[in-house]
Amino acid sequence: MSKFWSDIVHKLTPYVPGEQPKLNNLVKLNTNENPYGPSPKVIEALKAEAAETLRLYPDPNSDALKAAIAHAYHLNPSQVFVGNGSDEVLAHVFQALLKHSKPLLFPDITYSFYPVYCGLYGIDYQTVPLTEDFSININDYNRPNGGIIFPNPNAPTGIPLALAKIEQLLQSNPESVVVVDEAYVDFGTESAVGLINQYPNLLVTHTLSKARSLAGLRVGYAMGSPDLIEALIRVKDSFNSYPIDRFASAGAIAAIQDTEYFEKTCKQVIGTRDALVNDLVKLGFEVLPSGANFIFAKHPAWAGAELTTKLRERSIIVRHFKSPERVSPYLRITIGTDEQSKLLINALSEIL
Repeated sequence: MSKFWSDIVHKLTPYVPGEQPKLNNLVKLNTNENPYGPSPKVIEALKAEAAETLRLYPDPNSDALKAAIAHAYHLNPSQVFVGNGSDEVLAHVFQALLKHSKPLLFPDITYSFYPVYCGLYGIDYQTVPLTEDFSININDYNRPNGGIIFPNPNAPTGIPLALAKIEQLLQSNPESVVVVDEAYVDFGTESAVGLINQYPNLLVTHTLSKARSLAGLRVGYAMGSPDLIEALIRVKDSFNSYPIDRFASAGAIAAIQDTEYFEKTCKQVIGTRDALVNDLVKLGFEVLPSGANFIFAKHPAWAGAELTTKLRERSIIVRHFKSPERVSPYLRITIGTDEQSKLLINALSEIL
């Protein structure tokens, strides 16, 4: 610790991202990256952007990107906000919309960045326990709150919440912003975007890192009423006027417009996921229902940490969470290619 640090720095417990190993020839199934590369049209757009115009600032409003997103989701550009990955978008959301006198509510087992944002911005929060089967019970959120946030499907469990339940949650909390973090929604979970025009308290966040295969480009966005979007813009413009660079904007637009490639790769991931679940069940694993590009699985005879270590010894990396204790038996396994799934199953068969 340094005497030069601000007081808040001493109190922060930063988010720990999934490992990005430097070794080659690993079967990397730990950070929910897409096993397939981005659309070829994205590569073409990035090459075209490598031009003399890089000396100029990008559009501070990212109007072309907002228009592409709005068109894709049948919204108005005034209902769209963009940022450097959904993590930056969420950071602005916490500061602009979720800091109130009443506590923010989110599940006790969820994306671990949420409490980190609360610590950074001094937001009072309460965690709401998931049910015994790791699902969200919306009735548990019927209490005073300054906002509600959760991923759908949830992370790290992968369990989706039905759209009808989300609508009930919105109706029960008309005075609070409800943020649905849809980072993994494109792999079989129904999106809440269609409810935006009915509910001015709904904000939906998306990322291009997962289904669009652009984790390395860092683009995320939020969709909601113009009133909510204006709050995010005010925070953004007090922090960074030019968050989306020329490459990110060009690549993101190309990815969003290439719906054929997007749908094809999502279908491939879903097919691989379903096959992997069947193979794991045959090996005795218990696998939670997933609407994401990952699964949450445990074996009744093995500790999660031990399986993680033994897989690593065989050059296969999965994600293991030590806490809370309730999830420690589980492995979070990213869906890779069919070949990577075979290598995983062969390794687990050998271990078991």
